[in-house]
Amino acid sequence: MSKFWSPFVKNLVPYVPGEQPKLTKLVKLNTNENPYGPSPKALEAMRGELGENLRLYPDPNSDLLKQAVARYYGVQTNQVFLGNGSDEVLAHIFHGLFQHDAPLLFPDISYSFYPVYCGLYGIQSAPVALDEQFQIRVEDYQQPNAGIIFPNPNAPTGCLLALEAIEQLLKANTESVVVVDEAYIDFGGETAISLVDRYPNLLVTQTLSKSRSLAGLRVGLAVGHPDLIEALERIKNSFNSYPLDRVAIVGAAAAFEDKAYFEETCNKVIASREKLVAELTGRGFEVLPSAANFIFARHPQKDAAGIAAALREQGVIVRHFKLPRIDQFLRISIGTEEQNQALLDALN
Repeated sequence: MSKFWSPFVKNLVPYVPGEQPKLTKLVKLNTNENPYGPSPKALEAMRGELGENLRLYPDPNSDLLKQAVARYYGVQTNQVFLGNGSDEVLAHIFHGLFQHDAPLLFPDISYSFYPVYCGLYGIQSAPVALDEQFQIRVEDYQQPNAGIIFPNPNAPTGCLLALEAIEQLLKANTESVVVVDEAYIDFGGETAISLVDRYPNLLVTQTLSKSRSLAGLRVGLAVGHPDLIEALERIKNSFNSYPLDRVAIVGAAAAFEDKAYFEETCNKVIASREKLVAELTGRGFEVLPSAANFIFARHPQKDAAGIAAALREQGVIVRHFKLPRIDQFLRISIGTEEQNQALLDALN
């Protein structure tokens, strides 16, 4: 029935998300979900919203949540954009800020949705190779571009680019937008939101899916200069004027207010990550330095696909990417202490 498709649809190569297996007994370390539940205050706020008001549309501007984000980061509400998961926020960014007569730059090993959006919106791209240690070299981005985007920490490597290096990149690139995709920043990095008032071309995106344990709620955001935010609002209001529902707005706002719970769960993940890195290194794995809620590891003597398949037979799922340069690596999400131990027992 593809005769009914618009012509461009045939050439799209869609994003492939990590597997969400139907079996419940599995130890699932493949999609970077937080092993700890959402803030109890967020759950309470969401339960409180389940009532008669669901017959009414939500606030199209999600002002309650914008105010919570602005308070948390010390910015103005007109510097905050909200969307249905950070993937939707990124889609609007690609659509509204990267369609120019030059290539978009992003790392060759990076979030695999970037090339998908380039295909969807007809954006020319020029992937920039990470160095031999899988780090971003800022000087490699000093070339004509329609924009620059990279995850920080990078995904799937977990490696962090320091704030000073980001500032160096911004100083060398004043004529196009630089997007720092901070899905994992809360597990060991420092947000670039502190730089948005000094650099009008900087846009920082974040999600509540990882550090705030709300992957099932679909809430993402961007913070930047009001002019950049206005472009995104124009696209949102031409595409979907009510992206966040009533439950998501109150739950996400409460999650931002509950700083103590947020810090406690992040610290648990960080401690578990360092312990798991030590255990894997002791078993001969090479593990890249991670500031995320996952690690990227390879074993010099064992095939990564073989390890992933053998782990699966023992009920443990990790992510293996069959891609150039990284086909011998496994991306392993940080689980609870019990889940991490199950991984180690399976490896043994």
